[in-house]
Amino acid sequence: MSATDRPKDGKKSPAAAKAAKGSKPAPRAAGKPPSAASKSGPPARRAPSRPRGPREDYPTVQAFVAIGANLGDAEATVKEAMAAIGALQRTQVTARSSLYRSAPVDAEGPDFINAVVAVRTGLDAEQLLIALQRLETLAGRERPFPNAPRTLDLDLLMHGNSVIESPTLTLPHPRMRERAFVLKPLAEIAPDKVPRAALARVTGQVIQKIR
Repeated sequence: MSATDRPKDGKKSPAAAKAAKGSKPAPRAAGKPPSAASKSGPPARRAPSRPRGPREDYPTVQAFVAIGANLGDAEATVKEAMAAIGALQRTQVTARSSLYRSAPVDAEGPDFINAVVAVRTGLDAEQLLIALQRLETLAGRERPFPNAPRTLDLDLLMHGNSVIESPTLTLPHPRMRERAFVLKPLAEIAPDKVPRAALARVTGQVIQKIR
């Protein structure tokens, strides 16, 4: 277009205006300013944080629990009791003896199945006793008369170095050294807790290890 063809009022011709409009940059999408990240790919995703579990740095002591049963499926009951003791609050089973069969001593009914477990526990002796009695109740333990047959019998033998004599609890257990069904499984997992002389005194009591 020559100078003589330009409009006198300074306005662009329709063709020039259309060409100028087509040369404008494309508008940006709203809310998406350019960034360096868009050139190098999407930003790396942060790994999800893992939930923190409960702290277990509470002080613990070693304790020993004797387990016995002579009603129903006694072997299954004793094994279930081992697992239930390990599931108690702030308590972990650290050793389990074999199962033993023995004739009732100061009790009635069929032969007993016996065992002993060692635990680390943050419960004090009274708290642990209450928890064990609750497990007996859940297993259907009844006390219709002294020395009655038992679906489950749990005796707290020792709790750290505790020496207790109260209406509800005596530690160490006052008759543990008179019973082969306690001493033999205890000696299996904690031989340092069972004097040889004590074992010698119960050799006449019939007890059979279940293999």
